[in-house]
Amino acid sequence: MQGLIGRRVLSRTAKSLRWQQQRCFSQVAQREEALLQDNGVDVPKMPPFDYSPPPYTGPTADEILAQRKEYLSPSMFYFYNKPLNIVDGKRQYLFDENGRRYLDGFGGIATVSCGHCHPDVVEAIVNQTKRIQHSTILYLNHAIGDYAQALANKLPGNLKVVFFTNSGTEANELAMLIARLYTGCHDIISLRNAYHGNAAGTMGATAQGNWKFNVIQSGVHHAVNPDPYRGVFGSDGEKYAKDVQDLIDFGTSGHVAGFMCEAIQGVGGIVELAPGYLPAVYNSVKKAGGLFIADEVQSGFARTGSNFWGFEGHGVVPDIVTMAKGIGNGIPLGAVVTTPEVAEVLTRRNYFNTFGGNPVCTAAGLAVLKVIEKEKLQENALVVGSYLKERLNALKNKYELIGDVRGRGFMLGVELVTDRELKTPAKAETVHVMDKMKDLGVLIGKGGFYGNVFRITPPLCFTKEDAVNHLCHCINHIQVTQSKLPNNNRSIGISPFQSLSSMVPNLLRSFLFGPTMSKHMKMQNSMHIMEKFGESNSDQGEEIKEANWMEGLVALGDLWSNIWKQKEVTDEDNTHDEGENGGCGSGGEEGGCERVVV
Repeated sequence: MQGLIGRRVLSRTAKSLRWQQQRCFSQVAQREEALLQDNGVDVPKMPPFDYSPPPYTGPTADEILAQRKEYLSPSMFYFYNKPLNIVDGKRQYLFDENGRRYLDGFGGIATVSCGHCHPDVVEAIVNQTKRIQHSTILYLNHAIGDYAQALANKLPGNLKVVFFTNSGTEANELAMLIARLYTGCHDIISLRNAYHGNAAGTMGATAQGNWKFNVIQSGVHHAVNPDPYRGVFGSDGEKYAKDVQDLIDFGTSGHVAGFMCEAIQGVGGIVELAPGYLPAVYNSVKKAGGLFIADEVQSGFARTGSNFWGFEGHGVVPDIVTMAKGIGNGIPLGAVVTTPEVAEVLTRRNYFNTFGGNPVCTAAGLAVLKVIEKEKLQENALVVGSYLKERLNALKNKYELIGDVRGRGFMLGVELVTDRELKTPAKAETVHVMDKMKDLGVLIGKGGFYGNVFRITPPLCFTKEDAVNHLCHCINHIQVTQSKLPNNNRSIGISPFQSLSSMVPNLLRSFLFGPTMSKHMKMQNSMHIMEKFGESNSDQGEEIKEANWMEGLVALGDLWSNIWKQKEVTDEDNTHDEGENGGCGSGGEEGGCERVVV
């Protein structure tokens, strides 16, 4: 009976919260529109573009979402409360089911390099598909050889032997295997806050709790992250590098298989390595007999602008380079490139990948390389990306909410904080601004351990005249909009009342599923809290509604206090076990475990 009552309470609670949030944001949006018109604020308009997609006649977003929930894995998440149904794309723009155009500032997670549906890439795919789609590498076909040669010519030194895979995770798994085989050692060092994939080996190299399941992940040591913004040593790369030497001295036999890192951490929130870090680490790893693995899955293929590969900006040459994402402009393709000497280790046994080196995929990859060179997209990433970073820094100087702007070329991050001195992550504000940007027709990503970093990784064909100016104009517009409205605070486009609305679901979930409070007390307190929140759904005035919300939050605070008092007593007798959530709490979203994309 208690379980039934609990489910009913939870159901009513969830529905009430969803209804309250929808109504709150709807009312605010209507008031904003009217007030902005009265105050003469211009809403940013999308730059002109000479393409209109054909009419869409497929299923609606709601129908697709229902189908997805029934037939696809529940682990597949999506952006926005009302997810977009994207049906068409051209260069740096995407189109939804209604034909509305969006500026793509995310590039399919740093994957679209040449622009959506680039005619040269599409033509290469179609022509190869018409001739032969798949035959396996057991037979000869010039497509794989042509591309391997062109790819090797883009790398320095003796990096000229290519193994093709289907993804970045596969590429990193293979790189780790090669390093272990070549050195005869098992230990690999990676960085905290890194993301290298979600398979058995790469999950071990990944160092963010919200991407790690509670399975065996052996032989990987995680060094202190050389993060210039949040790191303990600021921008002193050599001090961070000493931790790698300490790991070798105290955590291994003195010999390691390798060191793996991203030149710019993507999933981790566009974090650049502190200057001087990689050369110092390179020396330590080489003395320990290890190989240097450069993960270029996100930073490769001219995205950083200043170089074709991210590692080139640090003055080192790796032993193994892994790549994916931008390699095929959206085609499933990855690669591992190493030296002939290192590559020899895979001949000790059979190594085979059914789809690696597929003719269609490698034809697409070769076309991407040609487009990057022909259209000078690396130069564009440098020039336009630098201009975009300047504009974002100008916004940082203008608005306290922006704590840091970082990255290179078209791999940029904007970290939002509620307190610049304490660097408190502005998680609710980040989600809200993303929604506002989408409403204005601009799509950007989100990352970082706390989910408070905008990831700006657009197609490399972004232009200074329209795309960059429009993106920055929209961010600025959200703040200007807020300044023209009553009851504003220092956060971009989010009112205190909206902040309270966004906090309640996660707080309630923590309380209702907390391990220490009795079920009866949880339900009793929750019903009292929701009674107060429910009163704010009435037709009372705004001041009374906000007062009821504040009273509800006070009740939440009291409940939280009681939980922690009980927890302190419990902790004296019991050892806390993080369990399969890795300390992230029920639902896996508290404590920095926001769902972000790779």
